[in-house]
Amino acid sequence: MDAMSRTIVIRGAKVHDPANGIDGQIADIWLRDGRVIRSTDADGHFEVIDASGMVAMPGGIDMHSHIAGAKVNAARSLRADDRSLAPPVPSRFERGEFFSGTMGSVPSTFAAAYRYAAMGYTTAFDAAVSPLLARQAHRELDDFPGLDKGFFTLVGNHVALLRAIANRDPQQVKHILAWLLSASLGYAPKVVNPGGVENWKQTGVDIRSLDQRIGIFDTSPREVLQAIARAANDLRLPHPLHIHTNHLGMPGNWRTTLETMRSLDGLKAHFAHIQFHSYAGGNADEDTFGSQVTALADYINEHPELSVDVGQVVFGDTTSMTGDGPVGYYLSRLYGRPWVSSDTELETGCGIVPIEYRKKSVIHAWQWAIGLEWFLSVRDPWQVVMSTDHPNGGSFEAYPEIIRMLMDRRYRQEVLAGLPEAVRQKTCLRDHTREYSLQEIAIITRAAPARLLGLSNKGHLGVGADADVTLYNPSSNYHQMFAMPKHVLKGGQFMIRDFELVLMPMGKTFAVQPAGGEFAEPDFEQWLRRYYTIRPEHFRIASAEIHRLDLVPTHPLP
Repeated sequence: MDAMSRTIVIRGAKVHDPANGIDGQIADIWLRDGRVIRSTDADGHFEVIDASGMVAMPGGIDMHSHIAGAKVNAARSLRADDRSLAPPVPSRFERGEFFSGTMGSVPSTFAAAYRYAAMGYTTAFDAAVSPLLARQAHRELDDFPGLDKGFFTLVGNHVALLRAIANRDPQQVKHILAWLLSASLGYAPKVVNPGGVENWKQTGVDIRSLDQRIGIFDTSPREVLQAIARAANDLRLPHPLHIHTNHLGMPGNWRTTLETMRSLDGLKAHFAHIQFHSYAGGNADEDTFGSQVTALADYINEHPELSVDVGQVVFGDTTSMTGDGPVGYYLSRLYGRPWVSSDTELETGCGIVPIEYRKKSVIHAWQWAIGLEWFLSVRDPWQVVMSTDHPNGGSFEAYPEIIRMLMDRRYRQEVLAGLPEAVRQKTCLRDHTREYSLQEIAIITRAAPARLLGLSNKGHLGVGADADVTLYNPSSNYHQMFAMPKHVLKGGQFMIRDFELVLMPMGKTFAVQPAGGEFAEPDFEQWLRRYYTIRPEHFRIASAEIHRLDLVPTHPLP
């Protein structure tokens, strides 16, 4: 019998399934044909998994990571030293027919997939892929066994969209956006420093305000955000708009972030790695740097149409990898480290530079504290998602450590006590008594990202859901608990069984093909022929090129 088609019952687990209102009740979970089924639909032959005393959650979902594509490969080349010094893939992954891999801050595809599986994660999205380089990203994502995946298509500095926005043509903006998503088989539109990267490419200077003119285009970052957000909402995309705001990492950038939130005026949107956009201060002086999480979190708390992932900083060596070229240049000059700048024709830029977050640095300590302030200040856990912006804030492997700090206030205070006094005395972490529950952890790592991504079969254990289940042995050491689940099932097949990696089934790729892209033709394709180095017919990615493609439906407005 095929492994997916056999019936499995996970018996007697303590289930945390927030999407279905199940908070730690003892229950059985029935699986067959890659789905959760009703017990009454089971046949007479089934395998029983005794989960008595164990904690069951849906498979984890990382909705913002950088794991594939041209930028990741450039980072692997830059960080050869990082990989050579990294510990080998743990020995428990060396059994069976598995591929080799390297770790470090930018791990290889197989190694990253094994580590995600080892923590109970079954889905991950790359947060930034340019349309022109999407084919290579898809090829690399096909090299990630054990994960369902997808990526967000970079559009915030695409010259064709900037032209349409400057021409005050919202229909053309919508049609070009639909064309780019369909042609790249992306999942959602991503804006990175909207207009700022193109302005830097033209003038060598980053954008300084939301209302500054962008290079030769008669438009501004505010207008770019509003136009693309409206188009994404009109297209009824499952995940409307993923935003990396202007001025990432700059002291005082909280003002830009708040103004960006206000500019959306009720439109649905998600703010990425919000920690990097929440800084007080007005210059690079450490005495003025600090947190403005309270003001920003208050706004999020009053606007349920908005959500954030945190981008938690983790102390240690890592790699900054961003579609925000000016930031890469700034960090290289700040730290005196070698860097890579990569521009993609008429679409985007990219900056990659090694970075080490040090506990003794006031700036880095603040970044660590600001991330935790976000987790503890957003009242509704359905609006905040676990992320380190891997690898920018640190590795996704740090999620168990972050979970421990969220669930154990005493441990959080112990870490805070080892940081510079300037941070200890000013951060609101001193006064936060909140501790996350297992149910809230299940929300920010599973249920919330599934809902925000519009994935109806993910992030829950109701009938019809994907049979992605993680089983943990409970422990008061939450790091240990979440770092090593006992069993992990993907599509009803064991990936981890009794703590051992036993199988890595191929996952599927999520994408959208919104209606409207056909209306961008032939004018848009004629423009592509004139200005691109690749013809439109070679630009488009055919569905047959993807190993297991899952097209998620959209429901555009008339």
